[in-house]
Amino acid sequence: MMSDLITTQHLCRKAVIYIRQSTPHQMVNNQESLRLQYALHQRAGDLGWDENNIEVIDADLGQSGAAAAHRAGFKDLLGRVTLGEVGIVLSYEVTRLARNCSDWYPLLDLCGYRQCLIGDRDGIYDPGSANGRLLLGLKGTISEVELHTLRGRLTAGLLSKAKRGELALLLPAGLERDANGVVMKDSNQEVQDRIALIFSAFWELGTVGKVIRSLRDRALTIPRRNRFGDVIWRVPTASMLAGMLKNPAYAGAFVYGRTQSCHTRYASGKIISRRRPMAEWKIVVKDRYPAYLDWERYERIQTMLTDNHAEYRRNQTRGAPRDGAAVLQGIVWCGRCGHKMGVEYKNGNRYVCNFLARSQGGALCQHLPADPIDARVVEAFFAAASPAELAELMHAKDARQQADEAFERAEEQQIKRLRYQALLAERQYDRVDPDNRLIAAELERRWERALRELRQAEDALERHRAMQSQSDDLTPTEQNDFIAASSQLPEFWQRPDIEWGRKKALIRSLIDKVILQRVVRDRITIRIVWRGGEVTEREVEPRVHALSALSRGAEMEVRLLELAHQGLDDTAIAARLTKEGFRSPRRSYVPVRTVQVVRQGHRVLRQSTPARSHHIPGWLSVSELAMAADVSRSWIRHRIRNGVISIHQSATHKRVLFPDAAATIAAIKELKSGVRQHLDFTQSATE
Repeated sequence: MMSDLITTQHLCRKAVIYIRQSTPHQMVNNQESLRLQYALHQRAGDLGWDENNIEVIDADLGQSGAAAAHRAGFKDLLGRVTLGEVGIVLSYEVTRLARNCSDWYPLLDLCGYRQCLIGDRDGIYDPGSANGRLLLGLKGTISEVELHTLRGRLTAGLLSKAKRGELALLLPAGLERDANGVVMKDSNQEVQDRIALIFSAFWELGTVGKVIRSLRDRALTIPRRNRFGDVIWRVPTASMLAGMLKNPAYAGAFVYGRTQSCHTRYASGKIISRRRPMAEWKIVVKDRYPAYLDWERYERIQTMLTDNHAEYRRNQTRGAPRDGAAVLQGIVWCGRCGHKMGVEYKNGNRYVCNFLARSQGGALCQHLPADPIDARVVEAFFAAASPAELAELMHAKDARQQADEAFERAEEQQIKRLRYQALLAERQYDRVDPDNRLIAAELERRWERALRELRQAEDALERHRAMQSQSDDLTPTEQNDFIAASSQLPEFWQRPDIEWGRKKALIRSLIDKVILQRVVRDRITIRIVWRGGEVTEREVEPRVHALSALSRGAEMEVRLLELAHQGLDDTAIAARLTKEGFRSPRRSYVPVRTVQVVRQGHRVLRQSTPARSHHIPGWLSVSELAMAADVSRSWIRHRIRNGVISIHQSATHKRVLFPDAAATIAAIKELKSGVRQHLDFTQSATE
């Protein structure tokens, strides 16, 4: 049927039929709609267009009309209209052309400018006329509103189903859905045990990196779903383990709305999405799936994962405890500028605040010695430690043994699976026709690969079993000492076989952060913020380079000269000054030598210091013991500092003294030869 709007000018140009369906699903199932759109070819002929001037644009099949950025066919249509090649654009309805007014109205403007008609099943319209533009504008607006209405209706139904926990989302490896839609654990026992092992190992070790190293040391793989939904075994990576540890489905919870779409778009048209915090998740239905761990432990694991990022200022985290002698690594803050302090191990352990130096080019804010600060904080920790926190330390050996047994079970299960795969590959090879060499060669390679993987797994298991058999178990005496750790924790802390990471993790169980500030050169204030919110104030007096750097240095000097003029000897003066609270630049007390140097510097020479006897009956100094045992003095002093030799300094003689006995010399020689690993002289030290 001809239209009065169609002129010879329109018939001289092409009639373009635009065909689109929104999704591939509609292309397969909505065949009638597709046939109606292709039938517009006949209508173009009825309107007067020659067969050679009718073209079909169907490049946008399976594409949504919500935007034109990804629709090549629509862009081609706009280009042809712009060049004046099109006399009429035919579509079954205007929603096929665009469901967005920002795309619809530019098309109307181009058609009106180039005198191109637009037709649908209801009629022919001229976008250049007022009535035609009015009708087409209303149709475009209605189609856009219809899109939002449909999306809102579908979203409401989806959210309603999600609130009941019945929305069938893709399940992670370890969970599967049966034909009736009921979710259950994977029927493969190895998959279940491996997932449980990952959560228990992270709970024990505390970081993803340590879990990866434990799994890779034993050549263990983890179950993952591929793009087809099948469970496959993959070598673990940090992103894989982090994704499993963060997935709430393993805690038995159905969660919807863990991500949020941002307005910024990539060049490809994809919308950027970011993960929401747990508090902002839209829908959480607990106890919906069979759980591998309870919800409380899942939340604590999320806290551990967040806390392992060493960005306290931005993420309010403290970082994972690492090896290193600085006990407060990751939890120490500057009391001056309020920024987090770093650790420096060059020329001694130190806490350094270099934020202002890096950001503004200024000087270091604070540069504090770590050892005296750590000692004072550890002392406060020992005083505050309760049996509840110590119980976890007392059971550390059992927990470690249980973890090793779990890893060994995982290795045995993996060997069973690899053995089955090797047998399956052998059966497949045996069944193939030997004359079919192409298939036989491939099956032979698969069989050899399966045997090689099985052999590697068996060797790894034997190696770990041999290492465990060589490990020393605790003796009954050590077990009793471990149980009585509440009173012996300071001594236990000094043992060289306890890793620094374990010590730092123990400190963090009670302490949230420590704030340091140097008040004067010889005094640093320590503010300990405990987990419960309580605050403890401590002070430490670090070493300084000279007597003049002490805040009470001048006062001590005047008092020293006063006592010297009264006729007291140097030993008595040193004892009196120490009792009155004075100290030397590098000691917590006043040694006799400091008194002698100050007195002689002021030319007070009437008093003489009695020579100290080089040998004390019944005791050996470090020099005497080194000569008797044929070792160097530095060798003995180094092992006293790192705790291999436990001994207290004599309060009377102000130096380290060993019992003058043959057993002492023999013990030192055994320590040097490696027969003994630790010596304890704390019970025999002189007062």
